[in-house]
Parts: sequence; C-alpha cells; structure tokens
Amino acid sequence: MNASKVKFGISYIDTKSPLHALNGITKFALFLAWVTVVLTTFDLRQIIVLIVTGLLLLRMTKVPFRVYKPLLLGTASVLTLNAVFMYLLAPTQGQQLIGSEHILLTLPGNYSLSQETLFYLVTVTLKYFSMFPIALVFVFTTHPTEFAASLNRLGVPYKIAYAVSLTLRYLPEVKKDFVNIMHAQQARGVELSKKAPLFKRMKNVAKVLGPLIFSSLDRADEISNAMTLRGFGRHQSRTWFSQSPLKKADVIALSLIGVIVILAVLKRLYETQLFWYPL
Repeated sequence: MNASKVKFGISYIDTKSPLHALNGITKFALFLAWVTVVLTTFDLRQIIVLIVTGLLLLRMTKVPFRVYKPLLLGTASVLTLNAVFMYLLAPTQGQQLIGSEHILLTLPGNYSLSQETLFYLVTVTLKYFSMFPIALVFVFTTHPTEFAASLNRLGVPYKIAYAVSLTLRYLPEVKKDFVNIMHAQQARGVELSKKAPLFKRMKNVAKVLGPLIFSSLDRADEISNAMTLRGFGRHQSRTWFSQSPLKKADVIALSLIGVIVILAVLKRLYETQLFWYPL
C-alpha cells in the first residue's frame, strides 16, 4: 500500500448539494432513525433497500466517489472478515435461528456450511454495512460548528455539543496521522502493499494502528489543556456564530423520518419471525 495513494477523506466537504442545505439536526435525526430501523430488522429485503438508498444519498452529496471508495471497500473487507470469524465461532447459528437445515458443503466436525447459515451471515453482514453510507452522508454534509449550535439550541448542554463538534473536526486529523505513520513505517521496511501475504499485511497494519491510537490520545490531551487554558466551561452558556433555524424542508424531512421509523417499529412488532427467509 503506497501512502501517497491514500486519498480518502472523512470530513465536511461543502459541495452545495441539497443535503448540505438541510439543518444539522435533520441529518442527525436521519442518522439516528436509520440506525434504529437497521437494528429493528433482519429482513434482507429491507436491508437491501436501505443500502441502495444510502448509496443514492451518498451520491447526492456530490462528493467524488474516489474520496469514499477506499472507505467502502475497507468496511466491506472488515465485515467480510467478521462474517468468517462468526462462522468459525458459531457454524450452526443459521440453522438454530431459522429452524431448518440444508447442507451446501460438507466439512469436518460441525463446520458443514448450510444454506441457512450462509443466508444468516449474508444478512448480518449487509445489515452492518447498511449503516455506513448514511454515516458518511452525515459527516460529509454536516458542518461541525453548525451542528453543535443546533444541538445546543435543542437543549443539549453546550459542553457536550462542543465535544461533538471537536469529534467531527478531529476526523481529518486522524487521516493525516494515519498517512504520516504509514510513511514512517514504510521507511522502516514495513510492507503494507499486496506484495506481502495477507496475514503479514494484517500484522503490519497493527504497527500503524498502535501508534495511531497513542497519537490520538496525545492530541486529545493537548486539546483538553488548550480548552482549559481558554476558560472553556467557565460559563453556563455560549453564543454560536453558525447557528441556523429549521427550515420548511427540515420540517418535512423530519416528519417523513418520524413516519418511517414508526412504520419500521410496527413492522417488527407484528412480525412473527425474526428472520425473513424465502427458501
């Protein structure tokens, strides 16, 4: 992996899209509603609709695909690896949840792969993945300060709102640290490209993630000290330069989001089975 080719981004990008025009509270409500709907279902049909809708919303942000392509591929790879470990730890989980068994591949011990387990693993993997596009939509389209101001206006203490703002602002710094640490490790001879075997690459990635975690902790300590020196938290309230009111489009979007969440919860309550299994 060549560090110079790392061009992904995880920060606010102002492309003047329709989603950028919505209030930060509306987009946060959309994100929370999305997660709620995902957590209430194991219906693969509904999950696929969520994934397609999330990718369409991501396209609506007008953020270039090259910016988030590595993030999507990386997430898909991690979730696929997670599915493999789930199968190794519980190879019969699908049969137990669905209540039937049709063997596709006979393997030693309890590791025979059944149609039900494969369907279960695909459903769970796509279920987790369906939350990622909307998370990117929220990060790409929500200005940190404007979002913090909106939260404070809703009654969230400004200290918490400001902490959220700092978190969103810190995401691009994580990317910079990641690239810098990757450069340093490659200069020391750590191979992260496809030339190295898969397991060696996974081991070498840990040599990047370790320093990244410690550098993040150091930076958090520096930010905390700087805020303390500037008297942060001395007063009970503060003014916001980027505060913006809810518009008509926000009210319509919030109403639609509320209706969808209610329908999703009712669907789950009236379902007789946890999994939708067509076979």
